[in-house]
Amino acid sequence: MKNGEKLNDNAIIKKQRIKEKITNLYDRFNNDRDFKLFLIVGLFTGIASGINSTVFNNFLSDTYKLTAAARGIVEFPRELPGVLIVAVLGILAFLGDIKIAIVGMIFAALGMVGLGLFSPTFTTMLLWMMILSLGTHIFMPLSAGIGMNLSEHGNYGARLGRYSAYNLVATIIGYAIVWLGFEYFKLTYQIAFVLASVFYIFAAFFLGLMKSKKPKKKKVTLVFKKKYTLYYCLSVVNGARKQIFLTFAPWVLIKEYHVTPPTFAKLGLIIAVLSIFTRTIVGNAIDKKGERFVLSLEAIVLIVICMGYSFADYLFSPSAAVIIIAACYVIDNSLSVVEMARSTYIKKIAICPEDVIPTLSAGTSFDHVIAMSIPFVGGILWATMGYQYVFIVAAFIAAINLFLSLKIRIY
Repeated sequence: MKNGEKLNDNAIIKKQRIKEKITNLYDRFNNDRDFKLFLIVGLFTGIASGINSTVFNNFLSDTYKLTAAARGIVEFPRELPGVLIVAVLGILAFLGDIKIAIVGMIFAALGMVGLGLFSPTFTTMLLWMMILSLGTHIFMPLSAGIGMNLSEHGNYGARLGRYSAYNLVATIIGYAIVWLGFEYFKLTYQIAFVLASVFYIFAAFFLGLMKSKKPKKKKVTLVFKKKYTLYYCLSVVNGARKQIFLTFAPWVLIKEYHVTPPTFAKLGLIIAVLSIFTRTIVGNAIDKKGERFVLSLEAIVLIVICMGYSFADYLFSPSAAVIIIAACYVIDNSLSVVEMARSTYIKKIAICPEDVIPTLSAGTSFDHVIAMSIPFVGGILWATMGYQYVFIVAAFIAAINLFLSLKIRIY
């Protein structure tokens, strides 16, 4: 009888332990539930972005036969929503950050569907491209702000690094879809864009599962304070340099070396694998070494990359030059994670928490004011003097970025 009671007690104890473990797992998920959901959002946006970024430039070249100068002009309407982002976020401010992000994902999905199914002419393509751009630009400053709001003081970089790493892992899937789809399954640009739109819808769904807090202020205005001047200067300079790379780096590979979507997908996979490590490393470096160190190092590397773009064709054979330029393309894209150092810089020096997202949004707008005009000038420079001079200008801009980065102080 005693043995029976003992066995019964042991069974009860085991059941209680199992129940406690399940409860603990549930509590652990529930305690950090929103951040885990946000990581899932990062996965879906990463897949969509991976598909779009891999095929978009080839889509423009193959479908509309654009010249370098025309490609530069396209950036004006594409970046216009970025300039207007402060006004857009101000209008939508009553919704709160999470719901605004959902709106952004819906616009992005509509834009992708339009590019895939309803762009018979260049003009209609520009319209849908602007809708897509509006959606992604709405999400751009909010993603950093939401991620930091779900973090504790002192681990902003690590948390954003983790989100960024999930986002990057997802782009591998996007690149693989393009690579395998175009090479083996006769994937078209139209189907690729529609697939990307589906992933943006999934992102909107998981954002909807997160707890949305009502904003304390119903109006978001441009926050311009003397303390944030350096951040705005960094945003402008970074916008100029970044836009040259975004517009003309893939265009060099397409127009000068005839690189196809599957090859871009393979380069994307290399970037993703490399960046899985760099994103976590950069996040930790921000927390340990600081934003000044990270942004200054980035500027130095970018100067070297610009020199690679500019002189590879002069110094090496065409077969070697394309490898060097492709390597520059890979390294440049692997450094995109450093953008979060500018976000954590504002978070750390903000006079009050309410300043963070409006200031990030204003930085995005200033970034895009320059980004609208730089490609136009770059396209003319390419047409008149050659693409090499576009990247020589980019090297000077990177040098200015280095000078400004060295002035960063956290106080």
